Amino acid sequence: MISTLGRYKVVSEIGQGAMGVVYKAVDPIIDRTVAIKTINLNLSRQELEEYEQRFQQEIKAAGRLNHPNIVTIYDVGKTDQVAYMAMEFLEGQELKDMIASGNLPSADQVVDIIAQVADGLWFAHQQDIVHRDVKPSNIMVMKGGIAKITDFGIARLPNSAVKTMTGLILGSPRYMSPEQVIGKAIDARSDIFSLGVVLYEALTGVAPFDGDNVNAIMYATVNTTPPAPSSHNKSIPPMLDLIAAKAMAKLLEDRYQTIKEFADDLREVRRQMDASRPAAALKATTAPPAPVRNPAPIPVPERMVDTATIPLTPDAGAKDDDSAKALALSKTFDSFDATLRLAAMTDQTEDFREYITQTQKMRAYKGKIESGSPLAPKAPAPAPAPEAPKPKVVARPAPPAPVAAPQPDAGTGGASNLLAIGAIVVLAAAAIALVIALLVK
Repeated sequence: MISTLGRYKVVSEIGQGAMGVVYKAVDPIIDRTVAIKTINLNLSRQELEEYEQRFQQEIKAAGRLNHPNIVTIYDVGKTDQVAYMAMEFLEGQELKDMIASGNLPSADQVVDIIAQVADGLWFAHQQDIVHRDVKPSNIMVMKGGIAKITDFGIARLPNSAVKTMTGLILGSPRYMSPEQVIGKAIDARSDIFSLGVVLYEALTGVAPFDGDNVNAIMYATVNTTPPAPSSHNKSIPPMLDLIAAKAMAKLLEDRYQTIKEFADDLREVRRQMDASRPAAALKATTAPPAPVRNPAPIPVPERMVDTATIPLTPDAGAKDDDSAKALALSKTFDSFDATLRLAAMTDQTEDFREYITQTQKMRAYKGKIESGSPLAPKAPAPAPAPEAPKPKVVARPAPPAPVAAPQPDAGTGGASNLLAIGAIVVLAAAAIALVIALLVK
């Protein structure tokens, strides 16, 4: 094994192909691991010309492609014995090995892989590059399920310099399109057919077109229709049967017209497969803190109370055994002053500024307030008029019975009469005065 290729230090041999050997190497300048694909120059002139042309074709094709699902080419070079190409080193597994192991990937994994390859091919097709050799050995599946397509060695470029003789077939017979087999001009729809064959084989483990020799395989490709993939694997959704059939249609007009349509259908099936599964339980983005056993008591800060706003009563500090007595509101409590102090304590003076200003203006106003103004104090309701006292009925004293005038004696008759009349007048006056006093009282 060679130890260096240009500036690259060869670490190990990865594999061998028809064109040459593939090595794992390190670029010492930037300490990057690369894969180096070589062409053995110790070939016949005809073989060397053919492989060199394919090698240059791959360099030109890959150099125009920068896509997450296409292997990246870093550098090219040549020594006396080999021509080489340094490319992205992919740590993963070829889809061919995954199928050959017998442990097929699940249907949803296959759909994801083929959809990614379709994305890479769609980008190439937009650059007018047709791969022409889409097959499982040219698809690398890396950790995390990322798929990349490799080996554009026989890609057809616009104004391609690669000339092929009539009847010369480039590609892998099991994955070639019917138009490739019969030697017709091909376009991007040929890659669609080949990727449909890869989809079929990855789902079932069986090649849709097979035979004992190359001619039998080519005949099956042009003339036979394979059974639906679900006939080999019952877990495959029926929609994938339709997608595979459309991708592998013999006639170009019956096939997907762009590989993007192919990828879109695959992703729709993937969405339907996910929708048919029960939803997984959602997990909170942040879990609540775990409970602490026997936590230390947290000291409670002493509450600050403005006692200036709390009216005190003689029993304010006394507490009953069951509950404290409620404090009565002082008649002198001023709600405006309390609000002002509370705003100052809580640093909310700005929020109450308009209220404080208006209230202070109202308090400072000493002018006359019209009775119809909203600021006029309400007149107290008139007190009910006291009922007039009912006059007391006082029994008047009966007038004294008339006293029979004594018969005057003969000598004292005049004086006795005068005395009697005076007594009667005095008694009558006293009675009248008593009645008047009672009525006035």
